[in-house]
Amino acid sequence: MYAMGEHEGFAAGDTMWALFADRVRRTPDAFMFGDEHGRRFTCAQMQAWAERVAAGFHSMGVDGNTVVSWQLPTRIETVIVSMALSRLGAVQNPIIHLYREREVGALLRIVKAQLFLVPGVWKGFDYGEMAAQLQAAAPTNDGPTFDILLTDDGLPEGDPTTLPPAPTDPHAVKWLYSTSGTTSEPKAVRHSDGGLIAAGTGIAKMLQPGLDDIAALAYPYAHIGGPDHLVMALRTGMATVTVEQFTPAGSFPLFADFGVTVFGGGTAHYLAYINTVGDDPQHPPLPALRQFTGGGAPKPPELFWRMLQQTGVRIRHGYGMTECPMIANGSVHDTDEQLANTDGAPVHGCEVIIVDEHEQPVAAGVDGDICVRGPMLFKGYLNEGADAEAFRPDGFFRTGDRGHLRADGHIVLTGRTKELIIRKGENISPREVEDVLMSHPSVGAIAVIGLPDEARGERACAVIETAPGATPITFQQMAEHCRAAGLMTQKIPEQLEVVDVLPRNPTLKILKRVLVEQFK
Repeated sequence: MYAMGEHEGFAAGDTMWALFADRVRRTPDAFMFGDEHGRRFTCAQMQAWAERVAAGFHSMGVDGNTVVSWQLPTRIETVIVSMALSRLGAVQNPIIHLYREREVGALLRIVKAQLFLVPGVWKGFDYGEMAAQLQAAAPTNDGPTFDILLTDDGLPEGDPTTLPPAPTDPHAVKWLYSTSGTTSEPKAVRHSDGGLIAAGTGIAKMLQPGLDDIAALAYPYAHIGGPDHLVMALRTGMATVTVEQFTPAGSFPLFADFGVTVFGGGTAHYLAYINTVGDDPQHPPLPALRQFTGGGAPKPPELFWRMLQQTGVRIRHGYGMTECPMIANGSVHDTDEQLANTDGAPVHGCEVIIVDEHEQPVAAGVDGDICVRGPMLFKGYLNEGADAEAFRPDGFFRTGDRGHLRADGHIVLTGRTKELIIRKGENISPREVEDVLMSHPSVGAIAVIGLPDEARGERACAVIETAPGATPITFQQMAEHCRAAGLMTQKIPEQLEVVDVLPRNPTLKILKRVLVEQFK
């Protein structure tokens, strides 16, 4: 946990509600949340609203044993729902709003949801209808397995004086997040308030925002990055502007009006900003911007340098995952070289080891499998049998990522263990090739994948999304660019596919499995 003396006004609390309440106690009249509808709420207004909604849920029978799934857009109301449920100590199962019947139905069954919150019709999709169909498809002898609440009809409200005491156990499992489920049935990831607070505190220590900062929340709040952001904001007093759906044309003017100083989410957001700046760096879309932050996808070094050159703002990229929301992050104290070429140093409390195929630690600079341990680590999967291969006997979690620790303690990610391409016995890191090709002006986004090859075992294929306004790269240009960058011949992709848009999941990660199926 943070030492109280490290930041004047730094909020304390072992549970999400306690942290929320302490932030309100410290800065009751400070701006806390705003949105695209022109609404602005202070800390005290947010707490009063959350308490009324908590009382409304309590009158419906929600308590510390109730499992509540919610699939809601990134709205202030969604934050209120999550805080109201935290006030009651309910078990929450946030679901990305882009998930559909297969993923949602599986999650509702796995977590044994008792209440399912959906928005109704949003962006042309009827969530209420989907919820009703899933409810009807999974009846029990005593009736439906879960109730449905359409939040567009209004959040329940009641008298806060009727509320029971707030929960106090930071170690109790109160959050069930899900993996993306792109290769099989989704897994439910068990988190406690204490674990999520440790993760968000870790990134707060690295980025050090203050009471005068305003951040844009431009990605799904239901993503594991949601509590990372919220905890950092509650700890430091940083305000937040939400947007239901991020688009450069619509969102950047909104963020500028609010005076946003912190922006990010991931590589796709960085690229969106660079492309919006374009040839007019003297008039950036976010004139008050001080730093970028994000994660969830690789950040090629070239992207850092392009951002710095075009905007003067530094990207402080991070590394985390649903099971361990914050592992490493760029810091305000890092050099430009460290920010460009690494994924940051381990955050406070997170232990990182790199091991070989025999699970023995390797030396600095040597690639291996990344394993992590710390207070922000999840408490295992809800799915039966899923923990067996996930954890080492010493409690370290096998992330499935590959990389190395540098001598300065910073982490360099080189790819996923299962994405490693083995060509004629030579290991090829997709990340290494992707970083090289991202520096080509024609490349907007890229995925290097391994495809079955009778002669080589696997061959490397570069699937490239062309940068806006650029001419698509040719195979010869790709190969020449790789050679000019000093890439060994064996690592130059044997195949090039240029696509209009790369497939991505709801958190904007490129779906390499889909590409393998498409081009194999």
